Amino acid sequence: MCLEYARPFADERLFWAIQAREDHGTSALIYIGDVPPEPFVPPVVTVQDAASALDVELPVPTADTLRAALAGSVDNARYWQEPDGADLLAAEPGMRESLERIATVLAASPAARWWDSGIALDDQWTTPWEGAAVDHSGTEAALGAWRDELIAEEERAAVERPIDPTARWSGTWWSRPPWNLVRSTRGLGDAGPAGLWFVEDSLGWEAASATPLHPASADVLEIDGPDAWIELCRRHPLIVTASRRHDWYRVTGWTGEWVQPDWAAVAREVDGVHLTVGAYLRSATRLLEVGDGRASVIAGWDPDATFWFGRTLPAGPTEDWEWVHDDWRRSRGPSSGDSV
Repeated sequence: MCLEYARPFADERLFWAIQAREDHGTSALIYIGDVPPEPFVPPVVTVQDAASALDVELPVPTADTLRAALAGSVDNARYWQEPDGADLLAAEPGMRESLERIATVLAASPAARWWDSGIALDDQWTTPWEGAAVDHSGTEAALGAWRDELIAEEERAAVERPIDPTARWSGTWWSRPPWNLVRSTRGLGDAGPAGLWFVEDSLGWEAASATPLHPASADVLEIDGPDAWIELCRRHPLIVTASRRHDWYRVTGWTGEWVQPDWAAVAREVDGVHLTVGAYLRSATRLLEVGDGRASVIAGWDPDATFWFGRTLPAGPTEDWEWVHDDWRRSRGPSSGDSV
């Protein structure tokens, strides 16, 4: 996220350092302009050069610039293939000092203070894409079915998939609660709900319907950092080694046993689970060691999203939003469509 924020202000050395680390078997560099007759040879840029490219005076962060950098970082999260060039560069030890300087600037911004705050109960919005419906019925049954399906998938994977974690195999990679549960994020004022902006591996949606949400009860578990996730995995573990090992190995290099929380069990204790932005930035896409040879990954869970196990009610009319000129805007007044 720090690298994403600084990119627009860095010189071309940063670009070439990232390009040098890209998998050029799956990407291409297109040269636009006056092409010289001799073959183009990209410049050689060291890690120190790339770090120096970040040592520029950064503008004071605003809500808009922070939101854009966070959205770009979240959209580029990946769990099913190796890190890309930007990921690899950001992980270089020689980049740490420059990135820490940027992190200090961002963390000091008043516009980032809400990133570590708990759920905003009085300002929650659902944002199903392209007008898609949200399932509000039979949550307990849905969670039970989800658990049975996950266990069945794990049993099949143990028989059908190779044990070698380096094998070129991909499958289910997410560890969030089931997607057919009601989920919501806070509002960001005129920018709309956070759920419009912060979407992992988005599909380029250009329309959404947002509805304010009121939970009937509000005993919400806060995932505010890696320790909270690890504790959930210890209390309610579901083994997912066979079904996740290949994808999560590519992200982390871990070869032990994989677990994730059993959301059907968690739902018996709380009404919902909220992932803070700060927890996402500190924990998602990273190896979280649970102990006893087990580990986990927070995968597929957008920052600030709350998954609801209890009943929720609409708190107002639905609003239609559309993506216009790299920005989410209300497309018209309150929608006449169905509310949550």
